[in-house]
Amino acid sequence: MAETVTIPKKEYERLKKKDSVDTELLEDIARGIKDVLAGRIKEV
Repeated sequence: MAETVTIPKKEYERLKKKDSVDTELLEDIARGIKDVLAGRIKEV
């Protein structure tokens, strides 16, 4: 059974925003790695 924790709404919203930013960052990094592996990156 899961525990219930009560936190302020502001804290919840901050954590949700951070989660979405972290997920977006990881997706961008994964796309970048795939581009490198596929040779779609040019050295500048």
